Amino acid sequence: MAQYFEVHPENPQRRALGQVAEILRSEGLVVYPTDSCFALGCRVGNKDGLERIRAIRHLDRNHHFTLVCRNFAELGQLVNVNNTVFRAIKAATPGRYTFILPATKEVPRRLLHPKKKTVGVRIPDHVTAQALLNTLDEPLLSSTLLLPEQEEPMTSGWDIKQRLDHEVDAVVDSGDCGTLPTTVIDFSDDEGEIVRYGAGDPTLFE
Repeated sequence: MAQYFEVHPENPQRRALGQVAEILRSEGLVVYPTDSCFALGCRVGNKDGLERIRAIRHLDRNHHFTLVCRNFAELGQLVNVNNTVFRAIKAATPGRYTFILPATKEVPRRLLHPKKKTVGVRIPDHVTAQALLNTLDEPLLSSTLLLPEQEEPMTSGWDIKQRLDHEVDAVVDSGDCGTLPTTVIDFSDDEGEIVRYGAGDPTLFE
């Protein structure tokens, strides 16, 4: 059964986040809130966690996973960013955007798009997500919690706990975080192309 952690939306309890971080370090898979939907998350090196995410969401091998980072310095270790792209991304982060970029050697090959060798990255503007990342002290491999049979992501942490009780190890709940996933911009060819319109304002990249 999944452990359920209800935390304060503005001052999430350190003890609870410490317990979640330990679950993640023990190769666990958790559900946590972001500034655009709940997300599934595990450590970047967690092979089993990656396969569990694929199984829960019925994802194929071409799916772009997202590495969720605390800040731009952390993001810059995972993807290659030139000066023009740097300025564009910097102006929009933290925020409700995912950027697809060529990955560095720091990223395990199994996380990369098989042909493009790219990966998604983002910096969320969400108190609980940032607090969890700071407690864990490393990025999270993530994917929006959108189940195959559903048209919109679930918004209730307790409902998620009941639905995925035997498929994840913990659910972190700090309240409703919406149903719109991130706006996705593909910078793999340097010029930004919006490949999904979502919660982030697309006019910054049009």
